[in-house]
Amino acid sequence: MRTKLSGIVFIIVLAHIYMLFTGGCAQIGAPTGGPKDTLVPVLVKASPENKTIQFKGNKVVLSFDEYIDLQDLPSNLLISPVQKYSPVISYNLKTITIKFKDTLAPNTTYSLNFGNAIKDINEGNVLKNFNYVFSTGDYIDSFELKGKVLMAETGKVDSTILVLLYRNSSDTAVQHRKADYTARLKGDGSFQFNYLPADQFSIYALKDGDGNKYYNAKSEIFGFSNDVVNINSNNPSITLYTYVEKKEPAKTGQGLVGDKKGGDKNLRFQNNINAGRQDLLSTLELTTKNALKKIDFDSIVLCDTSFKKIIGYTVSLDSTRKKIIIENKWQPENLLKLIVYKNGFQDSTGLAMSKNDTINFITRSTTEYGSLKLSFKNIDLSKHPVLQFMEGENIKLKSAITSTAWLNKMMLPGEFEVRILFDENNNGKWDAGDYSKKLQPEITLALPQKISIKADWENERDIDLK
Repeated sequence: MRTKLSGIVFIIVLAHIYMLFTGGCAQIGAPTGGPKDTLVPVLVKASPENKTIQFKGNKVVLSFDEYIDLQDLPSNLLISPVQKYSPVISYNLKTITIKFKDTLAPNTTYSLNFGNAIKDINEGNVLKNFNYVFSTGDYIDSFELKGKVLMAETGKVDSTILVLLYRNSSDTAVQHRKADYTARLKGDGSFQFNYLPADQFSIYALKDGDGNKYYNAKSEIFGFSNDVVNINSNNPSITLYTYVEKKEPAKTGQGLVGDKKGGDKNLRFQNNINAGRQDLLSTLELTTKNALKKIDFDSIVLCDTSFKKIIGYTVSLDSTRKKIIIENKWQPENLLKLIVYKNGFQDSTGLAMSKNDTINFITRSTTEYGSLKLSFKNIDLSKHPVLQFMEGENIKLKSAITSTAWLNKMMLPGEFEVRILFDENNNGKWDAGDYSKKLQPEITLALPQKISIKADWENERDIDLK
């Protein structure tokens, strides 16, 4: 027994000697790691104190419990009422210093909202929407105004839009000066003004395109209320619908027209037939890279596999002259050919086809489509509602709603976002607003849930618009 114990002791001694000479002893010490710091900076002192009244100075010092950093202050900081000259804001270690350059108005409550600007310097934990408030008068104004902003054309939210309040102003004030009060949108499109005085305000929504903080271009996203808001203890919730009165033209590629170097030597058509199967509900389309200068519609022939010409189809050219549209009342499971003869076409660069082109395809089966029945409650049919089935930003199907029950027995399978456009002037399209005429945009409602269509299946959904 003594011999075994001596051997064990000897081994332990050798192990300690090995650790001593190989650096093993470096493992002895304080443990590393630990839980990640998730705590945001905390205000421990403000001079003057937050919500001070009878503020007389021009300087505020805010002290926090840890080292801080300020990020993207110009886009994060909102000061209400808005000042003509922005204050000078600096920070050092745990302290933020604010020096006002503008003369502060008497008997006014000021609010400084830092948005997401304040974060701790180590882990980057953000102190969201930190607010410092003071009053140059005898009390802090305490009225609130809540609401929501939606994009009128889509029914969706753009959280980069700002909400603007103008106090006792003319209708043109929003077009030539900054607002008196500004608020951001939350992710759901809601907004809230705090520390407002009891007064009358005009309210607007704006996505500022040029940085001047007022509406001076019809290409900016804008919304307005026709009514003045009376701020009091019973303020209603307000919904604003934004629009673009005049969209900027889409930028086109340069150097395409007339540039044949390194490109195609022949005119080529692309088609919209999916995997050789033509949708029963869609037109057949041929598209070109450049606009067509010469086109002979008789050079496009739709026929069966025996080359017998189909009766009743039409061929047309769209306004860009880059798309040829073949419309036909497609019958299910038909084998067909589309023949495009080479001598009938030439594009704006002078390219022509080198040979005739034949496209073989089959029309889809009716079993590849699903049936959808929608039952509506609380829908105003007098506003001419129109269903829009969306894939991304594209309208795949639109249909007028003329009763509380809607049925379509032939819908391609898929998952669709669904919108309802209230086409009040019944012209078949969405219309923007016009601030000069105080004309509101037409409103589109986006349904909160997508609708899935399964092939050869009767799909049903109840929709309550209340």
